[in-house]
Amino acid sequence: MTADDAEFGTADERSTGAQSTGDATDGDGVGTVHLVGSGPGDPELLTMKAARLIDESDVVLHDKLPGPEILGMIPAEKREDVGKRAGGEWTPQEYTNNRLVELAREGNDVVRLKGGDPFVFGRGGEEMEHLADNGIPFEVVPGITSAVAGAGAAGIPVTHRDHVSSVSFVTGHEDPTKDESAVDWDALAATGGTLVVLMGVGKLPLYTAELREAGMDGETPVALIERATWPDMRVATGTLDTIVDVRDEADIEPPAITVIGEVAATRDRVKQFLQGGGADAIAEADPTAGDAGGDE
Repeated sequence: MTADDAEFGTADERSTGAQSTGDATDGDGVGTVHLVGSGPGDPELLTMKAARLIDESDVVLHDKLPGPEILGMIPAEKREDVGKRAGGEWTPQEYTNNRLVELAREGNDVVRLKGGDPFVFGRGGEEMEHLADNGIPFEVVPGITSAVAGAGAAGIPVTHRDHVSSVSFVTGHEDPTKDESAVDWDALAATGGTLVVLMGVGKLPLYTAELREAGMDGETPVALIERATWPDMRVATGTLDTIVDVRDEADIEPPAITVIGEVAATRDRVKQFLQGGGADAIAEADPTAGDAGGDE
């Protein structure tokens, strides 16, 4: 996409303006917080800007979702894990919000590193509002969302003009304090488009049942993509009727995305020639299930 230089400045001016230095403090000595998307996990899918900001930052707050390879690029002394704590407890979001403000007020240049894109079920919006409420300067650095990249890496296009012209992104892990779900599965079933569910491995039996009750055909193809673009990526495929059993047989675990719709069957048609598309989880679990790299 091009932009008129009169409105957006010359290329050199834009480059100068886009570059932040290692000392990203304002006049009061307050640091800047960068809400950075790391993409689905392959370091080569990390944007150049994200990589630069990580390198220049004083502190990186992260969880496990950026993946082991990206996290391994960051010196241990400037990493803070705000994901799962010892014992399996999650770090409260309130703690993360307050920690970002605290670090910035100490004059640190902070990267809040998130898997995928910070604004796709990544709580980036909550953190942005908290920073603004506390007078902390911040920047948003978009990332490649796993909702699209994870499916694509597995040989599944979320749209395909021969099959579907719409796609919906849904969370499978809503705020547990809500009185009721904000997801209208009846409406989603009626769209006829692709559904991509993030963080939905545990709730798979619930929402597949909801979709069937809403009239979605039990033979609708479904794919589970575990650790998309990571070295140990795995994919399991089935139908709306069978996918829960497939999940259990293949022992699919988070992080994973669920793709529901006709496009989920595309993988089986192309996987013989697909490179880097992950292992077939069922074939791994049961070597007698057939050649994972062969024809249907």
